[in-house]
Amino acid sequence: MYDIVIIGAGTAGLSAAIYGVRAGKTVLILESGMFGGQIVNSRCIENYPGIPKISGYEFSKQLYDQAVSLGAEYRSTRAANLLKKDGSFTVLTEEGKEELSAKTVIVAAGAKHRTLGVPGEEKLKGQGVSYCAACDGAFFRNQEVAVVGGGSTALSDAAVLSDYCKKVYLIHRRDTFRGEAKLVDTLKEKENVEFVLNSRITAIHGEEAVESVTVENVSIGGTKELPVQGVFVAVGQVPDNQMAAGLVELDDMGYIISGEDCKTSCPGIFAAGDCRTKEVRQLVTAASDGAVAALAACEFMI
Repeated sequence: MYDIVIIGAGTAGLSAAIYGVRAGKTVLILESGMFGGQIVNSRCIENYPGIPKISGYEFSKQLYDQAVSLGAEYRSTRAANLLKKDGSFTVLTEEGKEELSAKTVIVAAGAKHRTLGVPGEEKLKGQGVSYCAACDGAFFRNQEVAVVGGGSTALSDAAVLSDYCKKVYLIHRRDTFRGEAKLVDTLKEKENVEFVLNSRITAIHGEEAVESVTVENVSIGGTKELPVQGVFVAVGQVPDNQMAAGLVELDDMGYIISGEDCKTSCPGIFAAGDCRTKEVRQLVTAASDGAVAALAACEFMI
C-alpha cells in the first residue's frame, strides 16, 4: 500500500513526487512513456524562473533524478484503470496487469497536443515543428513561420510571433476563424501576417530542420509550397484521463474538473498539470500544481 501513486512523470508528476517523499510519504510514479512529458523534446527552455536556459531533456532529467534520489519509486508502465474500494484505491497497470494499492492518487497524465498527422511532422518535432509559441517562438526571430489553427490559441500565437518574425502565415482549413474576433482584427492590421484560408498543410519538408510546407486549398484544389523555418501547430489538445473517468468528473473535452486546490470530485484523487481544467498551461504552473496536489494528498491522509 503506497501513500501516493502518481500517474504521469511530467513536470507536475515529478514535482508532486518530490513534495510527497519530502513529507515522509511512500510515493510511486507510473509513466508509460519517457519521463518529462511534452517538454522533454524542447531544444531550449528560457521561461522557467531561476533557470535562464536549459534543454527540455536536461530539465526533465534533473527533476527525475531529484525525485528518485529522494526516495520516489518509478515504474515504466501505463495506468489502465483506477478503482476505489474500502476507502483506498487500486491502480491497474496495462503491462503485467498489476494491481497497485494506494491511499491517495495524483493524476498528472498531461495532455497531448493534437497533431496534423502529415509527413515530416514527427521527424521534425523540436527541429522547427513546435506546439508552443510561448516556449519556442523566440528561436525564430527574423524568420518566416507558419501557424496552423483557427481558434484563439492559434490567433494569439500568430500575434506573438508577428512581433519578431519576418513573416507569419496563418493557415486554417475554413474561411472563418473560431477564435476571438478582436484577435482576427488585430492580425489583419499586421503587414507581416498573411491569412491562408480554406487550406491545410499536407507535408512538412526539411532534412535537419524545417525548410518549407506544402499547402493544399481544400475548396478549389491545388497545392503550393511556402518557405518557412518554423511550423507552430495549434489545433487543440487531447487529455489522457480515461483511466480515472469512472471516478472523477471530466468536462466535455475530457479534462479533469479541478480548481487551484487540485482536488477532484472524488476525495483522495487529485489532478495536477495539463490534464486538469485550467487557464494557463506552462512548466511553472505544472510544477505549482504538483506541489499543491502532493501537499493536499498528505493532508487528506491525516
